[in-house]
Amino acid sequence: MTVDYRVELDRFSGPLDLLLFLVRRNELDLIELPIAEITAQFQRYLKALQFLDLDQAGDFVVMASTLLEIKSRQALPNPDEDEEVPVEVSDDPRSGLIQQLIEYKRFKEAAKALEERAAESLERYPRLSDERPDAVRDPSADRIKGVELWDLVSALSRVLERRVIEEESKIRYDDTPISVYIDQIGARVRELGRVGFTTLFDDTSQRSRIISIFLAILELLRHHGFRADQADAFGEIWIVPPEVGQVSNLPGQDGQVENLPHETQEPA
Repeated sequence: MTVDYRVELDRFSGPLDLLLFLVRRNELDLIELPIAEITAQFQRYLKALQFLDLDQAGDFVVMASTLLEIKSRQALPNPDEDEEVPVEVSDDPRSGLIQQLIEYKRFKEAAKALEERAAESLERYPRLSDERPDAVRDPSADRIKGVELWDLVSALSRVLERRVIEEESKIRYDDTPISVYIDQIGARVRELGRVGFTTLFDDTSQRSRIISIFLAILELLRHHGFRADQADAFGEIWIVPPEVGQVSNLPGQDGQVENLPHETQEPA
């Protein structure tokens, strides 16, 4: 059967956000952007995004093509390389991309500063009950705590590298609602105290199931108070339950753990 796997998510900010993350994670100099190193890492993340089949994946493909073009231009021999002529910034094939990253970084820093100022203001002058807006808070605006979204994508890419994903024509499509995975993973984390991200994908090579588990993990981190901790860069990410006093509104708080749904074969 043919299944549409395309996933719509508002939490993947775009290719510039991923590039800036890679620069920070690798402690690289933004002005002296090492294109070869960044391109290789960007393509690794792109594979995971294409696996999820995101609507925004096209933007990341365009950026990957841009990085490859810049890389190839840098590799071309320079006819004047024997002459000691200073290279103008405009002649650097990275210059346009670096400028975009600098502007994007400034924008993100300004947005973060405004958020911090707003939070401080609310602490000093809390709103009265009749001053609060009637609109319900949009939970999609919640931020993942502990690790960044791209850390989770990196962990997913490592999971995919260690498995051969079965063709969906051989295995029945997993139509289990994501809410079921949210409940069961949440209960498992509460019971064990912490669960490794990669272990949640053990014993599965079904594409639709891997996607559902990944989305369920994101929902737990964003909306239910669960946290993700990572001791070392590119190391295991541990999913931990909400802190004492936080309410996650999930079953399994009594310690009862259900197993994740099993893959099922098509009847012969």
